[in-house]
Amino acid sequence: MNVSVIILTYNEEQDLPACLAALTEFEDVHVLDSGSRDQTKAIARKAGCHVSENPFQSFGQQRNYALENLPLKHDWILFLDADEIATPAFRQALHKAIDSAPEDVAGFYCCWKTMLDGRWLKRCDSFPKWQFRLLRQGRADFTDFGHGQKEGRVDGRLEYLHEPYEHYAFSKGWEQWFEKHDRYAKVEARARMQGSASWGDLFSGNGSRRNQAIKIKLGRSWVFPWLRFLVPYVLKFGFLEGKPGFTYCRNIAIYERTVYREVERLRRE
Repeated sequence: MNVSVIILTYNEEQDLPACLAALTEFEDVHVLDSGSRDQTKAIARKAGCHVSENPFQSFGQQRNYALENLPLKHDWILFLDADEIATPAFRQALHKAIDSAPEDVAGFYCCWKTMLDGRWLKRCDSFPKWQFRLLRQGRADFTDFGHGQKEGRVDGRLEYLHEPYEHYAFSKGWEQWFEKHDRYAKVEARARMQGSASWGDLFSGNGSRRNQAIKIKLGRSWVFPWLRFLVPYVLKFGFLEGKPGFTYCRNIAIYERTVYREVERLRRE
């Protein structure tokens, strides 16, 4: 397939094999590592990937480094994480999208299925959520947003790839997830305090802009952690997704409470 794939990694020996196993039809796969101390780089090399290393500063910076420095062979570039799997349906939709994309399309928002204990949390994770992951080389880049990233410069318009890939964010267990998100909370709180958005953006048809507005306008409030539990679990019938749904909604609310405490700390400072 005429698409270059970039995977950002750090100590991903557990998840990377499954991610790479779904990419055998892609002949230009790059792993950009940020100093793994496990077998991540060895696994990638054994699978035939081009392996590079760059110290991690932020997700936006790391993705831009990849775009600017890796020897990418193709005009279309797909970003994946090691805990994400490009399903056959996603790969087919990807191929169809880039083959039919007009020249003014600079890239695509993609969406994912959040998987927990073998179950797709469609309701609890408010599917679909959109993230900029597929782009034409030289036509777009990234900027930091919270602890993650969003589209930055875009030369053209962005479309939507509606077929999701699978995301196994909790594959290493909740203890590891909380440890990582305790760090993310500090970055997220600062971004919410420094960011700006209009109330009208809460109703934007652009999912990226709407998500940013929700975090900035509502995410600074003590109410937001409660909303992050009640809206998906009750109003969107997430309780139908059983114990995985409850666990997910509860833990996301706990994370949002951690972010709010960081917001309050920044306010006091």
